[in-house]
Amino acid sequence: MRNLLMTLSYDGTHYFGFQTQPGGNTVQDHLEEAIRHLTGEDVKIHGSGRTDAGVHARAQTFHFTTASQIPVERWRHALNGRLPSDIRITSAVEVPLSFHSRRSAKRKTYRYSINGNRVFDVFNRQYQLHHPGPLDVVAMREGLKYLVGTHDFTSFASRHSTKQSHVRTIYEARIEVDHGLDGAGTHEQGILHIYLTGNGFLQHMVRIIVGTLLQVGEGKRKPEEMKSILEARDRAAAGPTAESKGLMLWSVEYEDLAEAPDSAAKS
Repeated sequence: MRNLLMTLSYDGTHYFGFQTQPGGNTVQDHLEEAIRHLTGEDVKIHGSGRTDAGVHARAQTFHFTTASQIPVERWRHALNGRLPSDIRITSAVEVPLSFHSRRSAKRKTYRYSINGNRVFDVFNRQYQLHHPGPLDVVAMREGLKYLVGTHDFTSFASRHSTKQSHVRTIYEARIEVDHGLDGAGTHEQGILHIYLTGNGFLQHMVRIIVGTLLQVGEGKRKPEEMKSILEARDRAAAGPTAESKGLMLWSVEYEDLAEAPDSAAKS
């Protein structure tokens, strides 16, 4: 048996998330069906994590074991020919049988995008939350600082979370503002990209953080309240859950791989 690790991108707009659901139409369903058509095997893939309905991925990873002897450099092309156009395999690499895409991951980064301009971008409306009202980005950046480190993120987790522990470590949190050529030098706010890198994330964690940060940006909360929200360990202490469409799984990082997933065979 061989263990293959693959990286893929997908537009989650029309899917009920990554992981298989009773109602079907998930990214995992389409991947497993494509593999079945290619090799005749009924495999179960294992993702580096799950994404909710409407959430996108720039670089999601998954692994599966196969008896197929198809050369690793041919898998990308073969599967992409059997997948919907909004799901693309970007790389494939063979890894040790002991490798697990979720348990072996060291760092994950999510990006949440907010369009702060008066008129939303028609071409990116499915990937950005439109918020035309003024936002205090300096205050939002200050609020983010309180989340860096190891904390109990119960306040920023869905009430339906089934994880035994809500302790997670955030390594980096930042906001980048893209004014673009049209917005530079004008009163337009531009596009705010919120990046969060950690060792793992809870259900709805990033979206609840964003929803709370928006309240900070609107002046409804002070930046230092992020600390007291963490300490409360109570979902009711935090803000609303931001819409799913602005969220994207940006990257998954591993150690001790002979070849990094995003630079693996791409022929």
